[in-house]
Amino acid sequence: MIRFMLLAGLVLVADGGSKLPLQPGYKTTGSFSSEHATQAAAADINAVYVVSNFVVAVYDRKTEKLTKTSVGKAEHLNSAFVLDGKVYCAHSNYPKKPDTSEIRVYDPATNQLTVFHDFKDPPGSLVWNVHDGKHWWCCFAHYKADNAKTILIRYADGFKEEQRWTFPKVVVDDWDAMSASGGIWDGETLLVSHHHYQVLYRLRVPKDGKELEFVEALACPFPGQGIAADPKTAGLVGIDRGARKVVFATK
Repeated sequence: MIRFMLLAGLVLVADGGSKLPLQPGYKTTGSFSSEHATQAAAADINAVYVVSNFVVAVYDRKTEKLTKTSVGKAEHLNSAFVLDGKVYCAHSNYPKKPDTSEIRVYDPATNQLTVFHDFKDPPGSLVWNVHDGKHWWCCFAHYKADNAKTILIRYADGFKEEQRWTFPKVVVDDWDAMSASGGIWDGETLLVSHHHYQVLYRLRVPKDGKELEFVEALACPFPGQGIAADPKTAGLVGIDRGARKVVFATK
């Protein structure tokens, strides 16, 4: 089924759509409906955190019922992941200019969504961020004719920039004028999602060089947007924005 979306003046066709040959990847193992499923999803053992532009909505995993929504102003939340019981979301003012970008943190204990880190003069719109136990990895997006300027930056403690990488041309060419919408570590490589195609790009951080290395493209049930690791299934959780669903998938 072909779905059409309008975003920032662009009409985008979401039909599964990657031009790259797809290797077998992830298949749907479950789903549930959520009106908040427009940007991303993340999960822990007991809850699923569904992210819209403005809120983090908390759903009970057993009942799939909404239990609460975050309190705290937000303009454009993006990808999310869970770390030590809190949900860390990329946040920007997209499509406004000049760019502002922050990491927002949601604490289920207080139900508050607050600013965790504010990037001064960010090099784009923050679309996803992850932590590997030592470093923050943050992806700043650009779109349309500038989407090749999308970069991944590794930060040390205190958000001191250590290094940055651009994305390989074969991936940028497949973005359909958009950019990477989500990313997670999967062992020694990254899995990066599209904006609206059902594909995950496996990328490697090079030992030398300033461009990420393309490894393979994987089929997946997520038509783009934010993805996260699911600790309960050892798979992934993401969304189908067109259908307003949270989707679980494993290999």
